[in-house]
Amino acid sequence: MIEELIKNIDTEIEILREIAIYSQINNKDTSSEKRLLSEVNVSLVNRMRIINSAIPTILKNITLANKLNDKVIDTKLEKIEIKNNSGIKSVFLNKGDKNKFLTELSISEKYIKNLKKADNEEVKFASGFQKSRGYIKLGNQLFFDYARKLTKEGGFKDLNRSLRKANIEILLESYISLIFLTTLLAGIFGFVGAGLFFYMYNGIMITKVLISLAIIVGLPSATYAILYFYPPTEKDSLEKKIDQELPFAVIHMSAISGAGIEPSNIFKIIGLSKEYPNLAKEIRKVLNQINIYGYDLVTALNNVSRNTPSAKLAELYLGLSTNISSGGSLKTFFEKRAETLLLNYRLEREEFTKTAETFMDIYITVVIAAPMILLLIFILLSVGDFNIGVTPQVGTIILILLVGLVNVIFLGIIHLKQPAY
Repeated sequence: MIEELIKNIDTEIEILREIAIYSQINNKDTSSEKRLLSEVNVSLVNRMRIINSAIPTILKNITLANKLNDKVIDTKLEKIEIKNNSGIKSVFLNKGDKNKFLTELSISEKYIKNLKKADNEEVKFASGFQKSRGYIKLGNQLFFDYARKLTKEGGFKDLNRSLRKANIEILLESYISLIFLTTLLAGIFGFVGAGLFFYMYNGIMITKVLISLAIIVGLPSATYAILYFYPPTEKDSLEKKIDQELPFAVIHMSAISGAGIEPSNIFKIIGLSKEYPNLAKEIRKVLNQINIYGYDLVTALNNVSRNTPSAKLAELYLGLSTNISSGGSLKTFFEKRAETLLLNYRLEREEFTKTAETFMDIYITVVIAAPMILLLIFILLSVGDFNIGVTPQVGTIILILLVGLVNVIFLGIIHLKQPAY
């Protein structure tokens, strides 16, 4: 009877783990998926109740006089075998509960199958590149072969790395074709604009020629530079957003790992969470490596660490893969890493506070003190009959416009410097 009790308890522990996993995944995008999760948990709880009802009967038959063997002594108990991912498990139930247990088992398996189907559809939707259309398709038709030739010769390696890290879902050759096509159009518009300027401007000839050449050369050059440096800029912006979410996500991972959940499920919970929108995209890369390409978690972490925009996240992935390979404690690893990331987060906040104080001092000097002094000078000059070419009324309007412009500039700088959290 002790073996029967142990088998029932082991089955209940597995059910509790499933309940913990599906309870964490509680923020699906659609109401139908939320309903499926709720039904799965209800079915799992009902199965636990049925197993629990057989435990008192098992305990009554545990005595020192009983011989420990694999037979079921009490005729009120019935053995049922369950097949799952880890093999065939045995569970002992009261007679009369078999049909109810099998019904709940079929219900939970049905809902779990539907959930996995929905997850697979979501992964397929999120993976791969979409078919090019419109403007990009035109660029491919004109320049794709030439762009492929350049990439095979080793060109645009940095651009390729930036595209992958910035999560821009476009082939390198297609993006190069897009750059060439846009630069060509900018050159045509620049040539037309320079021609119109040359014939409409009545200034000095040398000035007309220089400005026309500047338009012809400058417009396509600026277009090429903007498109070429856009992916690195987007990568840097994404890195800041991920770094701001990372400390709180690692704390979340630490709490989940304390429940003994399998490591890949930890990433699934974080990847499906809406609390970390930027980090979730990087987490899904790990899940795609596992679910689509069939890599193990350690290999997936090493692969994704090379293409993630955040250096801190790459360090976390590499440290986690080493920890898993060496058999270390995940909870301890996440706790220590969370402490380090939170310390860096506090230091960044303090640095921003000091920067804001410096901007406040500059703001008081430029926007408050300087206009008052200038207005006072205008008044004194007007009273003393000095002709400065500007009336006090016009000077006041100019100062108001300048103050407004400076305020907009300061607000833009503070907005760019301010962390998201």
